[in-house]
Amino acid sequence: MKSFREQLQSEIIVFDGGTGTYLYDKGVYINRCFEELNLINPELVAEVHRDYINAGADVVETNTFGANRYALTSYGLESKVYEINYKGAQIAKSVAKDSALVAGSVGPLNVPIRPLGKISSDEARDAFAEQIKGLLDGGVDIIVSETFSIVEELVQSVKAARELDADIPILAQMTINSEDILLSGETLQRFVEELTPYHIDAIGMNCSEGPRLMLEALERLRGLTDLPLSVQPNAGLPQNIGGRNLYMTSPEYMAEYAKRFIQTGASIVGGCCGTNPAHIRAIRRAVQALRPSKRMDVKVEALKVEKLEEVRVYRKEEKSRLSKKLNSKEFVKLVELVSPKGISAEKELSKAKILFENGIDAINIPDGPRASARMSGLAMAVQIHEKVGIEPVLHIACRDRNIIGMQSDLLGAWALGIRNILAITGDPPKLGNYPDATAVFDIDAIGLTNLINRINHGLDFAGNPIGEPTGYSIGVGVNTGAINLDEELRRLDWKIEAGAEYMITQPIFDLRILEKFLKRIEQIELPVICGIWPLISYRNAEFMNNEVPGASVPEEIMERMRKASTKEEAFLEGVKTAREIYRQIRNEIQGVQLSAPLGRMDAVMMMLAE
Repeated sequence: MKSFREQLQSEIIVFDGGTGTYLYDKGVYINRCFEELNLINPELVAEVHRDYINAGADVVETNTFGANRYALTSYGLESKVYEINYKGAQIAKSVAKDSALVAGSVGPLNVPIRPLGKISSDEARDAFAEQIKGLLDGGVDIIVSETFSIVEELVQSVKAARELDADIPILAQMTINSEDILLSGETLQRFVEELTPYHIDAIGMNCSEGPRLMLEALERLRGLTDLPLSVQPNAGLPQNIGGRNLYMTSPEYMAEYAKRFIQTGASIVGGCCGTNPAHIRAIRRAVQALRPSKRMDVKVEALKVEKLEEVRVYRKEEKSRLSKKLNSKEFVKLVELVSPKGISAEKELSKAKILFENGIDAINIPDGPRASARMSGLAMAVQIHEKVGIEPVLHIACRDRNIIGMQSDLLGAWALGIRNILAITGDPPKLGNYPDATAVFDIDAIGLTNLINRINHGLDFAGNPIGEPTGYSIGVGVNTGAINLDEELRRLDWKIEAGAEYMITQPIFDLRILEKFLKRIEQIELPVICGIWPLISYRNAEFMNNEVPGASVPEEIMERMRKASTKEEAFLEGVKTAREIYRQIRNEIQGVQLSAPLGRMDAVMMMLAE
């Protein structure tokens, strides 16, 4: 196969994804020394490399990121630096053979160097040399010094490699923060200037907060150097779910950004923490979708290169009656109806008819809400569309289908007359009546929005033409009361960038939370439809407070529900508070999604009554 330098001349090179986090996914606890696995469980390390190569990686990195004397000291392994690195290189080479190149991974020393610490530059270079000697003797094709936040420390790792082998290809990568500067506060310009004298082969960034941040920095880096550029982001920031650190950025989302990286000038794309073979497989498809496979050095807007000129894309006002109203800034009213647990939807159809006759614009149909097994939302949506005439808004959750199944359902729903989709990630199975069911989550709501937008442009998820496009009006969910509102707003930005056309909030009880949210998004020109949910009891209010993320019920409403002495009184009080909320927020938003407690349509009419 071609050497690394030969590939850099004319091709886009795909690196692998995260090694440590993928080992973690395979059951290795975080209190273990992952690099020691090269000695005690080489089969598992080989399996990681093999998975990445099978996913389409051109280069795999050795499991040696922290295999230096300082980082290994905390595990009592400082005497095995050479052995761990040598073995790590051999494992990767034995798997890669002639199908991929092997990069020796060199990370920071895990101790501060002068002037911040006691370690001198010479001592740092000696430590790097000790590690890199093992990698070179093990036969690596490239040295990758990565995830550095201090330029001087990175320089010492590069100098160590150059002193050991004057001709070994070197890729140098820093990690940055949200302000496009190194975590040490140093600038990208200094990063470039300090590394230039050492004749490195490529320069770039890895790790950090995720692909979006990397794209903005890449545009600046492109203007600072003529060297080939690399970008290997994390799969977003990790979230602790059930005691495990999980990265939520979908492969599809990562692939979309891989294209943008290439179009902005990157020669090397791959992943870092939280990415796995699914991400690399999606990136490989993204690289293959660009013809010719070379850098174009253009701005991010060139992503639309895939759009087929002969395809007529639906305008928003053409997509559906709901979309037309939203586009013309008319106030819309939606009501949520849940599919039946059995095979008959007659009760739901009769309710939909009542709603249609009373001026409701659309019926919102959840997709297995609370991870419960019910009639297919698509089956119910089609019946409502055909037998009642009111437009359905069909939820599509990422939990139950892989990306192939979701695309198939979307194409089928369009053929059956469905025109409005709400893209959601979905509740995990443990919340439902089948807690042992397996979740899929190939992509999240961001990736699903991307997928819908692609078929709206006549392309499947792999970038292949499908002929006549769909014309879905795309809605997304948003949690106004999210604990980490900054992250929720970042995800909203990504959804909008992916193609979202309106948003529907979680149930609103606390107007102060809504006011804060609307203030934060006042620069976003996207219709906001607020969820309004009449409480039916004090216990229901407690459930909302404790179990529904972001649905914070203020104490004054809790007290009103507590005072209700009968079920009917509690029901009427819940409807009354919902009506008050509706009246107070109506002029601040573009629509409401109402829930009918206990399936009572009279509650909807009471909430809307003037």
